[in-house]
Amino acid sequence: MFKMIGVGLAVLGAGAFGVYLRFIRPWQLRWGATDEEVARAMSGDDVVKQPTFNATRAVTIQARPEEIWPWLVQIGVGRAGWYSYDWLDNLGRHSAERIIPEFQHLAVGDVMPMSPDGKHGNVVKAFEPNRWMLWGDHAGQATWYWGLYPVDERQTRLITRVRMCYRWTSPLALFNPLVEFTDIAMMRKCLLGIKRRAEASSPAVARAAVVA
Repeated sequence: MFKMIGVGLAVLGAGAFGVYLRFIRPWQLRWGATDEEVARAMSGDDVVKQPTFNATRAVTIQARPEEIWPWLVQIGVGRAGWYSYDWLDNLGRHSAERIIPEFQHLAVGDVMPMSPDGKHGNVVKAFEPNRWMLWGDHAGQATWYWGLYPVDERQTRLITRVRMCYRWTSPLALFNPLVEFTDIAMMRKCLLGIKRRAEASSPAVARAAVVA
């Protein structure tokens, strides 16, 4: 009996994983992004040439790039937070609802902290103010790109791209399933959090509201 239950669970698990690979994974790896955005070359693509995980996500923000940029550069634990699930990724502290002047000075080599001590996280590899920013690890196994693409005078596409190679033989291998199955929830919340904050502080949005 127990053997039959085990076989049944194995079949059910294999079926669920097949559904994930066929339907859920393709959706979550390109949430909000157009075909053109997914195919577009971006900074960092040449670093991780054959990624196991390659996710391009996007959102339209009713604000100009220079109004969104300050919200991006202050990201991090102990800084403005991640605009996501604060009880998980910001030590329970609410992510900032304002631009914080002391976290607006970005430099190559800076760590965008993900740990409580602020010493561990993604390293800033390159950036162009108000346009794009590239983070990465020290081993060249992962990159995280943030790009701001104007649509018109009022709208901007915020696009992120995460490329990484899973390290199955590393002690960090347990981190792989965490990225695979939960990254979409955190990233979606983060992008929408940035969108809400940038739009709320955009003068253009405020003027449009007054006219309406």
